[in-house]
Amino acid sequence: MKVLIAGCGRTGAALAVRLSAEKHDVRLIDHDSRAQSQLPPGFPGRFRTGNAFSRPTLEASGIEEADAFVAVTSSDNTNIVSARTAKETYRVPSVMARIYDPRRADIYRELGIPTVATVRWTVSRIHQMLLHRELSPEFAFGNGETLLVRSPLPPYLNGRPLSEFDVDGEIRVVEVTRAGRSFLPVHSTPAEPDDLVTFAVDATALSRLRGFLNKEWGT
Repeated sequence: MKVLIAGCGRTGAALAVRLSAEKHDVRLIDHDSRAQSQLPPGFPGRFRTGNAFSRPTLEASGIEEADAFVAVTSSDNTNIVSARTAKETYRVPSVMARIYDPRRADIYRELGIPTVATVRWTVSRIHQMLLHRELSPEFAFGNGETLLVRSPLPPYLNGRPLSEFDVDGEIRVVEVTRAGRSFLPVHSTPAEPDDLVTFAVDATALSRLRGFLNKEWGT
C-alpha cells in the first residue's frame, strides 16, 4: 500500500514507522525540514519539505498513485484543505484527517472524510482504519468511534439470518439494499445473493467485521 502522510510530528512519524516496518510504501510531507528528525535513522520512506495543500508538493510526493492519504499536521485548516484536495482532486481511495477543534467535525463529515481526534484516537486506530479501507466508512459519529459501513455479502452467507452478524456493543446490521430497494431487516431476515448491507460498527470492531465477511462459516 502506498501511503502519503501530511505532518511529521509524533503521530505522523509513529504511523510512518509502523507502516514502513510492514513494508508499505510511506511518504511524508511537512512544512518544517527539522521534522524529519522525528524519524529514526535508516527510515526507508521518503520525506519532503513543503505545504501539504500545495498541488506541486503533493504530486512530487506521489499522491496520484497513493492508496491512502492521512492529514495529521498541527493545523486544522491544513488538514481540511489537504484532505479535501486528496479526496476530490486526486481521488485517493482512503482519506482521513486529524481534528483538534471538535466544532469542525461537521465540515469533515459533509466531505465524507473520517476524522481522528488527538486524545481519543491513537496511531493504532489510524493504522487499523488504513488496513480496512475496503470497509471505508460512509459516515462517522462523534469523533469516529461509531461508523456506518456498507458492504456486499459473500455468496457463502446466502440464506443465513443477517442477525448472525450482530455483536452486542460492536456490530449491528441496520439496513439492506436488495434489487435496488432499501429496507430495515427484522431478526429473521435471511441474506440473499447481491445484498448490499449497512452495518453500524464500533471503530475497534472493523477487523472483526472483516473476519465475518472474509471467513467461511465453521472454519
